[in-house]
Amino acid sequence: MAELDNTLFIREMFSKFYSENFNRIEIPKSIENREFGFTLFRENVMIRHKSFSRADDLRDFIKKSVPSNAYYSSAYYNMPEAKMDEKGWLGSDLFFDIDADHIPTKCNKEHDSWICKSCGFKGRGRTPEKCPNCGNEGFEEKTWPCEICLEAAKLETIKLIDILLEDLGFSADEIKCSFSGHRGYHICIESEEVLGLDTFARKEIVDYVTGTGIDVTLHGLNEVRSRGSRIITGPSLGDAGWRGRAARGTYDFLLTATIEDLRSLGLRKDIAIEIIEKREAILESWRGGGPWSVISGLGVKSWEKIILHGLSLQSARVDTVVTVDVHRLIRLPGTLHGKTGLLKVSFPASRIEEFDPLKEAVAFKGGEVKIYVEEAPEFRFGDEVFGPFERQVVALPIQAALFLLCKGAARVVD
Repeated sequence: MAELDNTLFIREMFSKFYSENFNRIEIPKSIENREFGFTLFRENVMIRHKSFSRADDLRDFIKKSVPSNAYYSSAYYNMPEAKMDEKGWLGSDLFFDIDADHIPTKCNKEHDSWICKSCGFKGRGRTPEKCPNCGNEGFEEKTWPCEICLEAAKLETIKLIDILLEDLGFSADEIKCSFSGHRGYHICIESEEVLGLDTFARKEIVDYVTGTGIDVTLHGLNEVRSRGSRIITGPSLGDAGWRGRAARGTYDFLLTATIEDLRSLGLRKDIAIEIIEKREAILESWRGGGPWSVISGLGVKSWEKIILHGLSLQSARVDTVVTVDVHRLIRLPGTLHGKTGLLKVSFPASRIEEFDPLKEAVAFKGGEVKIYVEEAPEFRFGDEVFGPFERQVVALPIQAALFLLCKGAARVVD
């Protein structure tokens, strides 16, 4: 009965929001050519292949049906309501999904957990591919959007935007940025230049922004022997494309690297110690030809290990499946996320560094709700910090209470 009450309460709050804020639902370009999908509270099923010819029709549908999640297609179709192979694909926007789930952070061991659906084995941190106990691949997961997770996702988004602008030549006006409503960001590019790209072309773009398959010897790292001496050359900080990113990533890594960091790349201990001892000379060398011959015992193979790590610091971690899927359904901006009660919020890419998702995505304000919390880590909305909670009854502002209810960590108290 408590679960039913929770579902009814959440749905009532979503209904109230959409009744009062239906104009916040953003309408995608060429609405008549988009497919829409929705998950409903009671049925907990996905309704797909819906289409709307007018903005008011879409908003009215959401107001009346009150979905837990609302999506629209990245693709444009001749007949959006037809079966997938009969829709008549016209092209797709280019989408990137950056989610904390795909970014290794130390904090997930503190607040994320999983349970095997088969044997009930439990664990904390990132969900394994298979249960360590029975080998099953199905899990119930509980993830939380903490400050560290969200900041990590923001950093990846900043790197992605920089690559799109500086390397791939997109303009700031073509790049639309959104907070997903949970633990990450969406980047959408609406441009005639990307509209007709197929899956393979989009995979090439993914490989570029993630730095996949880069051969550093083709990006400036070389060894030249002259009159019995060996000279190593490498990329410069001001080089374009991945040559410059390789140099800048290497510089940033060596700026703060410890002996342990260097040893973890497979470098000998004496070489790692020498790098640390000559750090100032290495950093200063970038004013000239770079650090490639500063350490006598550091050859091309060792530099390659360092540069590859530097490249990983410059690349953007994106969900590759989302970008290459030309039929993908994307969360509709201006709608609520069923796992948090937060809004998917769109904003100019230029605001990414200052954007605060735990303030600007808050949909509900005013009033309190009494709930029983089973377990929840500390979290923030706006300037208020809540928790941690464990097996206790608390009266919380509506957004905080709704967040815990949507997470399945609490239940409404009469």
